[in-house]
Amino acid sequence: MPSENEITEKFWSAVKSDRTVMLRLSKAGDMPRPMTAQVDDDTPGALWFFADRTDDLASAAGSGTGAELTFAQKGHDLFATVEGKLSLSDDKAMIDRLWSPFVEAWFPGGKTDPKLALLRMDTGAATIWLAETGLLGGAKMMLGMDVRDDYKDQVAHTRLD
Repeated sequence: MPSENEITEKFWSAVKSDRTVMLRLSKAGDMPRPMTAQVDDDTPGALWFFADRTDDLASAAGSGTGAELTFAQKGHDLFATVEGKLSLSDDKAMIDRLWSPFVEAWFPGGKTDPKLALLRMDTGAATIWLAETGLLGGAKMMLGMDVRDDYKDQVAHTRLD
């Protein structure tokens, strides 16, 4: 049975590796959209996103608005929902650190593209589920056995900040 810290560490590792999340503003009616999350080891508890400055995520982020993200690891071994505050960052050093050819593909004007916005999500409350079945768990499911007890301790209700 993994501890809350182990589950939290698995979350950060998975997001750092897979990076695609569904992000939305907390306001009613806002629909989630896929975004590429970036983790910087020097800013624990924060996720970073490059966005179009004219998009509603970037324009609302200036006020430090509430945001929510959902995440599913590629192998479906981990799922999470995370609440936090989204803010606009003008940190040129962070832009340099996180910049890549993948970001440049969206912003052909480079790091000085007038539409470029760097968003910071300071994470808060989160629920993280592990769904690692392993060989024994997979065999039990194939045989139609009850596996609910095997997973009851595979969830963490925690804070990531």
